[in-house]
Amino acid sequence: MINLKNVTLRRGTKVLLDQASVTLNPGEKVGLVGRNGAGKSTLFALFNGTLHEDGGDFDMPKAWRMAQVAQNMPETDQPASEFVLEGDTRLAELRQRLVAAEASGDGMEMAHVYTDLADAGDHDALPRAEALILGLGFRVDELNNPVNSFSGGWRMRLQLARALMCPSDILLLDEPTNHLDLDALVWLEAWLQRYAGTMIVISHDREFLDAVTNVTLHIDHAKLTRYGSNYSGFEILRAQQMELQQASFAKQQDKIAHLQKFINRFKAQASKAKQAQSRVKALERMEKVAPLLADAEFTFGFKEPNNLPNPMLAISEASFGYIVDDEPKAILHGVSKSVLAGQRIGILGANGQGKSTLVKTIARTMPLLAGTLTEGKGLNIGYFAQQELDVLHPQDNPLEHMIRLAKELASGEASREQDLRNYLGTFNFSGDMVKQAVGTMSGGEKARLVLAMIVWQRPNLLLLDEPTNHLDLATREALSMALNEFEGTVMLVSHDRALLRAVCDEFWMVGRGKVEPFDGDLDDYQKYLLDESKRLREEAKNSAKNAVSVAASTEAVVVAVVPKPAPVAAASSPATPALSSAEQRKQDAQRRQQLAAQTRPLKKELEQNEQRMASIEAEKSALEHLLSTPLSPSDIADAGRKLKALTDEFAALEERWLELTQLLEETA
Repeated sequence: MINLKNVTLRRGTKVLLDQASVTLNPGEKVGLVGRNGAGKSTLFALFNGTLHEDGGDFDMPKAWRMAQVAQNMPETDQPASEFVLEGDTRLAELRQRLVAAEASGDGMEMAHVYTDLADAGDHDALPRAEALILGLGFRVDELNNPVNSFSGGWRMRLQLARALMCPSDILLLDEPTNHLDLDALVWLEAWLQRYAGTMIVISHDREFLDAVTNVTLHIDHAKLTRYGSNYSGFEILRAQQMELQQASFAKQQDKIAHLQKFINRFKAQASKAKQAQSRVKALERMEKVAPLLADAEFTFGFKEPNNLPNPMLAISEASFGYIVDDEPKAILHGVSKSVLAGQRIGILGANGQGKSTLVKTIARTMPLLAGTLTEGKGLNIGYFAQQELDVLHPQDNPLEHMIRLAKELASGEASREQDLRNYLGTFNFSGDMVKQAVGTMSGGEKARLVLAMIVWQRPNLLLLDEPTNHLDLATREALSMALNEFEGTVMLVSHDRALLRAVCDEFWMVGRGKVEPFDGDLDDYQKYLLDESKRLREEAKNSAKNAVSVAASTEAVVVAVVPKPAPVAAASSPATPALSSAEQRKQDAQRRQQLAAQTRPLKKELEQNEQRMASIEAEKSALEHLLSTPLSPSDIADAGRKLKALTDEFAALEERWLELTQLLEETA
């Protein structure tokens, strides 16, 4: 088990944990929660050994194998599957031992290593690595793409897959959901629920925490408090504690007021001076109960829109996509939808299907490729981009952003510098922070600035693309409250199911080039994702079985038509009379003809095999070149399926080639 006893942790002069004590048992799934800056990542550093306690005792079993997601961006040209496979450190170590044993000719060591490799799952290691990669949202045709060919978010997914690949007794996950869409998130939850070791996870996604944890560890005011429940249970228990705390605080204040009143009244009277003095000491000794403080760093609300056009938007036979080398590449086709005043629309769909493209086009940051998009009169859009820097200038500070925004709007709103400073202060940009370059700020600070700018614009249509990625749990709750009180229309893309549930009352499904209404709620969508994943796995399994059956039947036919020749006797039986030289030559010729007849089909099949393998290599090369060019999702999927089929066929042909060459050698 993990034990912390009176542990003190500091970062610089700041005390993050002050004589904190807690015990975590083997196999527990722990959610580590607390406000930003409370010390969650510092506690992780204590667990993984990069930081040591400044006081007290910390103990964790030395034999425990630890896995965690590396925070550095991987820079390598390794194929994705090979990169993830190397996450199995036990397997990598055994393979190195095998190489050394083979080089030294140590047969006993080789035997031991082969046994250990079997125990470590060497036979199915690559399929396991590929299953992790595919589960986190990659396509089949991307399995062998170089790691450096992926964007930063996808490379961090590979780091997560690499950590999950590592055999471990304790798994540390720091915000594992930040780079995932809802599809990958559902898959990760199912994987973590099956994980047998001890897990400690930091996350601001309450539904994710509810799904994968059974213990909550709360850091607050430099103390650790353990709750034997998931996040929702923790909230209930803590609310009850805070109620009691507030009641205790109120009761204490009454007692303090009573004591102070007695002191003030009688401290000047000689006959009562001693009693008054004793009450002063009692007041000094009284334990102070902290007053109830709200967790959220700030709360905010959207201003009432100046008008509400209805419909907000009318989309007719529209194509959404992007332009590459002056050529349009459509992702969504034939979209016809209306967006009405007051609607709360959640946009669902797998990564890469076009959710952000749809939102960006409506937000006027990407052109419409075809069809019409008609805006209602007086439409005023507030857009939160998935990448905050899409709308922010890294070199500018918050005050400069607000001054520029106020000038652009040219509205009657107060725009004096002091008014803008005061406004930023309501979003926790106070003092020197208003002059800090945005590029040096944290993700949460950038998100707060974008929200401040949106609120200032007084929008009637909110387009929010993953607005919670860098917000803590308390700030997410503040955003949820503000959106529920907003009188305009909301279109929301998010993997935060708690936010989607709280805000949206209808859903659009983006996928397969279409935008369609989704008939159901988030539970139905999650079930749909799991069923779809199961269906794809079954299809892949059946395809593999069919390929094996075809290969086996082909081999059976060949064996039946071309039986292995019987061995020729090394010497004649003593009872057999000696043959004349003419008869001997005749028998030798017959044997050669028989041998030629037996090997001719083998040679013919081998030749056909080699021709087909060369043809497949050419087809694969053409497909790989095609996949390196911009394609629509349907074309990419089609090319990926063809590439997978060709790869499987090539593997079967290669195996048969080895069998044929061995048969020819034996009959020679």
